[in-house]
Amino acid sequence: MLVAFSITPLGVGEDVGEVVSEAVRVVRASGLPNQTDAMFTTIEGEWDEVMAVIKQAVDAVAERAPRVGFVIKADMRPGVTNGLTSKVETVERYLADT
Repeated sequence: MLVAFSITPLGVGEDVGEVVSEAVRVVRASGLPNQTDAMFTTIEGEWDEVMAVIKQAVDAVAERAPRVGFVIKADMRPGVTNGLTSKVETVERYLADT
């Protein structure tokens, strides 16, 4: 499954990059395929392992912020692997054909 999520530390001021980086550090240390952009971090793996990493990331932010908001969007498609890159490659292929 692919899960895109965004964690927002609340009550730490406007500059949240340092606190958010703690969540990204957890994701990268997990060893699961992932990518981070300006709005979300996407992680790929099995349900239990992905959700465990997201919980650890939320917990890491909660250690530094009095309140944490987060959004999760998931795509569960059994039997599909490498969705993190293959979905983008498919769109790029269609864009190249036009």
